[in-house]
Amino acid sequence: MTKWAASLIRISNHEVETLQKRLAEITERRVAAELRIAMLDAEAEAEAKNAESDASAGWYMIGYREGHKRRRADMLLQIEQCQQEEIGARDALSEAFENLKKYEHVAEQAKVLAAKKLGAYEAAQLDELGLRRMAVGGR
Repeated sequence: MTKWAASLIRISNHEVETLQKRLAEITERRVAAELRIAMLDAEAEAEAKNAESDASAGWYMIGYREGHKRRRADMLLQIEQCQQEEIGARDALSEAFENLKKYEHVAEQAKVLAAKKLGAYEAAQLDELGLRRMAVGGR
């Protein structure tokens, strides 16, 4: 493999690895936001049960529910943003994989072409050797 092909493949591999790490970070943020929503919902249920047993806590539930709705909406927005970012990262990763495969294919074709040239050169040398022997009267 030529140096330029090896360099292109190495750079492309690095880009793919970087994009994979970025995608993992985005997915991790999305999952964390989903977990926070689940925790908020569980907390809201616990507060609702607490308010049922205590009449004075019922007055605080109005404000609590409003705050819960806002926090939940913020988390849903974060999840949506992460999903959009994840789509972009997946597209970029897919493109990077395509480029890597192209570079690997070009390197493989260059290797095959070099082998063919070497084979043709060796065949020409053997033909020349045979012609020289015949000219000298050899076998």
